[in-house]
Amino acid sequence: MLTVIGLSGSLRRHSFNTALLRAAADLMPAGAVLDLRTLHGIPVYNADDEAATGIPPAAAALKDAVAAADGLIFSTPEYNNSMPGVAKNGIDWLSRPPSDIKRVFGGKPVAIMSASPGGFGAVLSQTAWLPVMKTLGASVWSGPRLTVSRAGSVFAEDGSLTDDTIREQLRKFLAGFVASLQGR
Repeated sequence: MLTVIGLSGSLRRHSFNTALLRAAADLMPAGAVLDLRTLHGIPVYNADDEAATGIPPAAAALKDAVAAADGLIFSTPEYNNSMPGVAKNGIDWLSRPPSDIKRVFGGKPVAIMSASPGGFGAVLSQTAWLPVMKTLGASVWSGPRLTVSRAGSVFAEDGSLTDDTIREQLRKFLAGFVASLQGR
């Protein structure tokens, strides 16, 4: 059984990106499971704090989960035409200490998807993540891009995915990513 970590780049309770990951968990192909994780509890990175107390428990647990997983699906919102600070902060903690980067990210297959209330589906945030993932040595999956624009119209109030077209795009995205993992 393949294990893929699903990580939302948002802390918002009614996050479209977290909702997209919940829908993805229900649509994973046979032979794979999506383990949803969170950035909640990870403090703002400060090298002085790292030196004094080490890696915070929430960051250490997420690092270990990512390192042990077969892949990572990162669902990112877009803030001011780029990646959200909380998500970058979380990834920065996961790259500490530098000697752990290879264990956590080295060759790790990563798929990036996004949802946004705007008309472009957070495509600029996806693009902003590419040099970060490359620097960390992750292997960003180059399958079809999944961007959900006008996300407020495709999710119900309870966060469930209501749009059949988006559901089918998500199903194909997941099938492609999982197939790439099975071929490794």
